[in-house]
Amino acid sequence: MPKNDLQGTLDLLVLKTLSRTRALHGYGIVRHIQHASDDLLRVEEGSLYPALHRMEQRGWIASEWGITETNRKAKYYRLTASGRKQLQAAEQDFQELVKGVSALLRYA
Repeated sequence: MPKNDLQGTLDLLVLKTLSRTRALHGYGIVRHIQHASDDLLRVEEGSLYPALHRMEQRGWIASEWGITETNRKAKYYRLTASGRKQLQAAEQDFQELVKGVSALLRYA
């Protein structure tokens, strides 16, 4: 049974997004997920910021203040070495979850 569940999917999406960029602010993460998923996935701020805070506390991401393209102050997030390890584990767990859901859909 995978350690991850559907609630861990947001962590996976954020970690994967940050693995493909140097650093992004929260809104940039939201835009990237939405764009990369062809607008199929939307992340609400009310879910994103608590997840970012939790992942930062776990050492998976780090943050620093910077200036956005529109000259506003924002917190930028980047993946840490620990976050890269977590991403690998989360990707594996998610593949197992997909396998299980697919088996259930074929069965039912």
